[in-house]
Amino acid sequence: MSEEMQDGGQRAFSTFRVLNGDSNILERDQLFRNMAQLYSYVSDRCDDEQVAQYDEVLCQLAELVEVEARSHVAKLLAPLDRAPGNVVSKLANDDIEVAAPLLEFSNVLSDDDLIEIVANQSEAHRIAIAGRNSVPERVGDAIVDHGGAASVGRLVQNNQAELGKQTLHKLVARASGDMTLATSLRGRTDIDWNTLRGEIGAAGQKVLDTIGARMRPLDPVTADKVNQVVYNRMRNRAGFSAQEWKVAYNQVKALSDRRQLDERALIRFARFGYGHHSAAALTVMLNVSPEVFVKWLAMQDYVATTVAVRALDLKPELFEALIATMPWRDLPTDADKVNVRKRYEALSQEEASGIFELWRSHAFRRKAAGAERVA
Repeated sequence: MSEEMQDGGQRAFSTFRVLNGDSNILERDQLFRNMAQLYSYVSDRCDDEQVAQYDEVLCQLAELVEVEARSHVAKLLAPLDRAPGNVVSKLANDDIEVAAPLLEFSNVLSDDDLIEIVANQSEAHRIAIAGRNSVPERVGDAIVDHGGAASVGRLVQNNQAELGKQTLHKLVARASGDMTLATSLRGRTDIDWNTLRGEIGAAGQKVLDTIGARMRPLDPVTADKVNQVVYNRMRNRAGFSAQEWKVAYNQVKALSDRRQLDERALIRFARFGYGHHSAAALTVMLNVSPEVFVKWLAMQDYVATTVAVRALDLKPELFEALIATMPWRDLPTDADKVNVRKRYEALSQEEASGIFELWRSHAFRRKAAGAERVA
């Protein structure tokens, strides 16, 4: 046997021993770091099966290494658009020195992931989440419910954090005994205090007086900022955003990695108005390319969507909710929703599956023919 083959056999045996815990700590740490580094180089070219393989091995190794190695790997995975869902979730729930970069920067963590961490992990975890570049309304509300002064204060100081009506009511109540929080609230230019004053009760009015939020006309600059926030929320209800799609698609893929992409996930997306997530989830569940589903959205193609989703055999109520939520070119009208649901209910799952598979095979042959012409 050649020296090269012997070295290769020793390396393979070493890797086998590492995965079985039969190695020293330096060996385990090095393999963990090297695998994560390699994945960071090739993540944009890995298919689902390859991602699953990295995910499984990295999760096993994470159980065998020290905190320094886990922290190193978390930093490698944090900026990746497509990171393995299980290991990201595992490290995001780890000690804060490990979890921090993922909590602050990873787009793979969904709102539901962050809310669960807010509820079950430490105040340090909540502080990290409160400083994210984007903190959606539901996540912010969870921080206010579970967080201490430090995490809530950071949330209010983060101008990229969305503060919903109910969240603001809770913050006003907390600010009555926390002047630092009161000062931070006064510094938010996106809060319409006049409107808020009209929505809260007498107790809340006293709190607003206490923190010094007087009724006053909004200056033009502040008014423009408030209108921009409203406009952005309206815009997000209709129309496709490439950036939102990219984030949603990768979060859905991570959910699929954890075997949690199911009907319950679709119900959550529809309930909370996560249109891009709804469309991305259907794309993955139908096993069609993202370009196909995005084309259906851009062309307002209710027929193709109806046939494809009927093949999944979702309940009509859920289908109607998803249609109303997804980021079509234009918002579906009430008549559109009624007509689409009627078509959905008139079509059997067996018929839909036959049509969809026929379309899929035709599309595959057409793609293969195109590749042959190019060759």
